[in-house]
Amino acid sequence: MSRYWVIAPVESRPTELFDKVWQFDLDNSLISVGWAELGDVSTMSRDALIKAVAATYPEKPQATKGLIVNMLWAFWHEIRPDDFVIARRGRTVLTAVGKVVSAAFYAPGKDPFLASPKNSHHGFLEVEWQEQPRNKKFPKIVFPMYTLKDLSEVEYRSFVEADSNPIAPPQTSEPDGAVEDYDSFGLEKHLEEFIVSNFKTIFKGELLMYEDGTGADGQQYETNIIGRIDILAFEPKSNSFVVIELKKGSTSDQVVGQTLRYMGWVKDKLCKDGQVVKGLIICLESDPKLDYAIKMINNIDVKYYEVKFKLKETPK
Repeated sequence: MSRYWVIAPVESRPTELFDKVWQFDLDNSLISVGWAELGDVSTMSRDALIKAVAATYPEKPQATKGLIVNMLWAFWHEIRPDDFVIARRGRTVLTAVGKVVSAAFYAPGKDPFLASPKNSHHGFLEVEWQEQPRNKKFPKIVFPMYTLKDLSEVEYRSFVEADSNPIAPPQTSEPDGAVEDYDSFGLEKHLEEFIVSNFKTIFKGELLMYEDGTGADGQQYETNIIGRIDILAFEPKSNSFVVIELKKGSTSDQVVGQTLRYMGWVKDKLCKDGQVVKGLIICLESDPKLDYAIKMINNIDVKYYEVKFKLKETPK
C-alpha cells in the first residue's frame, strides 16, 4: 500500500539557493535530505541512529533530537517505491508531486549546489515528478515545519486536489474583538507541536511524556512495525500508558483504528505487571461517527480543543 509524504528540498530562503536546488532535483528526478554531519546512517539500527544524533547534536532539546531520528529513519527505512511525495517550498507552496521510484541511497556531493558543509545533502530518493500540479500557492500556512513528514491519504489529496485559492472559512467575531477562526493558523497541522511544547501545562501533571530506555521520547514514537504513535504518554496515578492520537485529516474510522492498533502494540510490547493502556483522541469538533464508535470502547476518551486569538489595547 502506498504511503504519502511531504518533503522540503531545502530551506526556502535564500530564494536563489532553493531555485537552484529544486531545478537540479527536477532535472535529475531526485529529492534529498541533509544532516550530513552524521555521515552515512543508511544502514544504522534505530538504536545506533539515536546514539549518533545525541552525540552529534548534544545541544539540541531531546524533542528535537527525537524528531531528527524519526525523519531520518523514515527517509532511509520507511519511504518505498510507489509512495507519493509532495515537494514544498516553505509552508505555503506545493512545488510538485511525484512518485518514488527507488529506495533512498547515499551519495555525498551528488548535488553541486549542496556541496558546502552548511548545506550538504548526502541522502537521495529518485522521484518521478508529475507535470501537474506545480507551484500551487496556498493563501495560508498548510505544511508542517518539519523537513519530512508523513501524511494521511486524506491530507495528501486535500493538498493535491484542492483549489490553490480556497475560500477562507467564515470568522466569528465577539463583542470584545476576539476572533475565532480555527483554520486561520492551520492549527491542525501544528497541533502536535503545540501539545508537546506545552504538555505539562495542558495535562497539569496528570500525564507525563513517555521516554524509553534509549532516550527516545513519546512524540512520534516509533513502533518499527505499524507506524508512529502521535504522542505516547504515561499516567502515574493509574500506572497506565496513554496513546494520544490527533484527528487531523483522518476519518473517524481511521483514527479509531489507528488508536486501537497502537494500543494493542503498547500492550504487547511495553506493558508489564498488569499495566493497562488507555487511548485519547484529540479533535477540533464533534463527529457523530466518532461519537458512536467511542460508545462501544471503554478505554478510549475523546477531548476537544479550541483556540482564540485577540488583540487588546492594554494588558489586563
